[in-house]
Amino acid sequence: MSRNRISRRQLFEGGAGLAATAVLARPWAGTSGRPRGQAARRVPLTTDWLFGGTYIDGSTAPEFDDSGFERVTLPHTVTDLSWRNWDVASWEDRWIYRRHIDLTSDMVDGRIFVDFEGALTAATPTINGTELEQHLGGYLPFSYELTDAVREGDNLLAVVVDARWLDVPPSGHGDGAITVDYLQPGGLYRDVTLRVVPRVFIDDMFAKPVDVLSAERRVEIEGTLDGSVPLTEPARLDIRLMDGDDELARTSTDVELPEPGRATVSATLDDLPDIRLWDVDDPQLYDVVATLVVGDEPVHEYDTRIGFREARFEVDGFYLNGRRVKLFGLNRHQTYPYAGMAMPARVQRRDAELLRNELNCNAVRCAHYPQSAAFMDACDELGMLVFEEIPGWQYVGDEAWRDLAVRDVEVMVRRNRNRPSVILWGVRINESGNFPDFYARAEEAAKTLDDSRQTSGAMVGWLYSLNDFQHDVFAYNNYLGTDEVATLRPPLPDIPYYVTESVGSLNGAPLYRHIDSADVQARQAYLHAQVHNQAGSDDRYAGLVAWSAIDYQSINGGNRIYEGLKWNGVLDTFRMPKLGAGIYRAQVDPRIRPVVEPAFYWDFGPKSPQDGPGPQAMICSNCDRLEIYVGDRHHAAVTPAVAKFPYLPYPPSFVDLTVDGASAGDLRIEGYVGEERVLTRKFAADPGGDHLAMDVDDPKIRADGSDATRVWFRAVDRHGSPRPYVEGELSLTVEGPGDLVGDNPFDFGANGGVGAIWIRSRPDRPGAIRVRAEHPVLGEADVRIVALRSRGRRD
Repeated sequence: MSRNRISRRQLFEGGAGLAATAVLARPWAGTSGRPRGQAARRVPLTTDWLFGGTYIDGSTAPEFDDSGFERVTLPHTVTDLSWRNWDVASWEDRWIYRRHIDLTSDMVDGRIFVDFEGALTAATPTINGTELEQHLGGYLPFSYELTDAVREGDNLLAVVVDARWLDVPPSGHGDGAITVDYLQPGGLYRDVTLRVVPRVFIDDMFAKPVDVLSAERRVEIEGTLDGSVPLTEPARLDIRLMDGDDELARTSTDVELPEPGRATVSATLDDLPDIRLWDVDDPQLYDVVATLVVGDEPVHEYDTRIGFREARFEVDGFYLNGRRVKLFGLNRHQTYPYAGMAMPARVQRRDAELLRNELNCNAVRCAHYPQSAAFMDACDELGMLVFEEIPGWQYVGDEAWRDLAVRDVEVMVRRNRNRPSVILWGVRINESGNFPDFYARAEEAAKTLDDSRQTSGAMVGWLYSLNDFQHDVFAYNNYLGTDEVATLRPPLPDIPYYVTESVGSLNGAPLYRHIDSADVQARQAYLHAQVHNQAGSDDRYAGLVAWSAIDYQSINGGNRIYEGLKWNGVLDTFRMPKLGAGIYRAQVDPRIRPVVEPAFYWDFGPKSPQDGPGPQAMICSNCDRLEIYVGDRHHAAVTPAVAKFPYLPYPPSFVDLTVDGASAGDLRIEGYVGEERVLTRKFAADPGGDHLAMDVDDPKIRADGSDATRVWFRAVDRHGSPRPYVEGELSLTVEGPGDLVGDNPFDFGANGGVGAIWIRSRPDRPGAIRVRAEHPVLGEADVRIVALRSRGRRD
């Protein structure tokens, strides 16, 4: 073989080249691709971490005795948490993780990276005693090349996680954690993966659908090669558009890498056949697969998922594929009881499923940071439109802080620019003042990497103005009105206008808890109906995503907080619906799912009104007519309050339910569409048949030590309808290879007779898991889960 040619084998065994940069953190890991072909593998580093607690001097050294460390799985939080009253001091420290990695000879022949999906708030890895550069920032992926620092056999990766209050977005304000609206428990709270690739590999690919509504539709490709050795024989990228196993189009382009480094390659997939557009009701996805071929040998494959859609905010609304779509949804935080932000992919996806399938949202705002890849994957698959923004909350720091925020823009855009669900980049710190130079940099960073999407940043209060506003869409957090009447400011002229918060943080608004009076809980549903109705009244509103989907842990907000929680979600922190969720659950075509959701309880216990729900009892429904029976007697026929909510697709109905609770009897509500009865709901007055309801989100999980599923429970009457204000403790028992994540016993009274725990699998322990709950009054219930053998452990 000629000395100036490179063989396919040398692509794995070549010289050091860029591997000399092993000590540098790379803020972009190419993690949107799924290398599934030749010469690429990913090894999940999920299990077998050794957690030593607070950092100990010398604990990153290979010879350090870690026999006393706790064995943990990822995602992981550094401190034990309950579901409320989190103590910031419990995690604001430096922490030590260690992981032994066994590398085979074929693995060390390639280039080796370790990819972190996220660590709060800073991470400093050490590999075999060599300390690498610290990475600052908690919500986006970063990567290190380890090629020159590892060897065949045992290797020691140690990670020092710094969870102190650092000068890093969104943190940095001198007053500490109270200055950010959401709490940020530290840890390796997202996945870590070992990635093995050839000496020259495809590091990134932007596959941008263009002119999707015309016959000239195409995909413009920009790929990035990364090589520690030059390519000295002919090479090309073969690029295919795939629908499952069917190839729809292909192209090839020659590539050159005359010296070690990075190279950008451009290509176009055109002459496309009939393509199904990605839409909220038909989220069709395709794969773009790029293969690096050297000589005639394929050496690396990179796969990314796309959807063909056109999304534009205009002055007269939001347009998807040429038609106006009113954005309807909620804001989401990714914090969970007991675990902080450290929940696995299945649980993260479940939030998207709740928002799309149960609350009927077509839009979500990722407040106020980029959220997990699993949640974003689910949005792509479910047809949910995403406003994603960089980490931040009101505070803007010094130039170094701003540099990190601009870096966050770049990494956020790179990570998610192939996702059809993402329609808007938030390149401005939420609710921050005007910093023209800073935001010009952020805007330019986003547009340079992705010129196909518009930009924004949420404004509030006095920022209701176009002065120094530098972005494409005016997003406004609207808190106008009272706890009785919520109203919206009119759209600003000559700019697309999107309401990105409302209701949840109104001045003087009450907490919305299961333990509060039914009147207070019903008011939440009414206010959400009001603002969505007003957003529907004027095409200049692109839509509205209200505050918020889920209760979250916070110490910022004064009287809006109770026991360390903000209770403004329409779901509680356990993801269980409140009465306020009813207005969302009803916004679906009854042919898909008929809905009858009273915004009251049929309850006459000591904490409930003895004369019933009162003269304006609200029922959230998508039915044309409701026939209401009290006891055995017909009580009323009601129709939706169209005059009051003319712009809400399915307005609530109102009925006088002033009754004598001592003799009222059961409530029965029959829902009709046309003349057809499509649903009957029953509610018991007598608590004699009350019992414990219990269910599991996913009855099958992976036995990998990381996977988990929610088990929820609530007090219900004999018809299965919610019974409020139940006291007592719920005792839980787990049998089989699963661990309970939660409080045991669970204080039922603290959350009004409703709650949840999560069951996490154990590594390499498949089998049946039984979860049994017992309440002194409601009795017993149980659920069964199967942990299935996990495939793919390679380390």
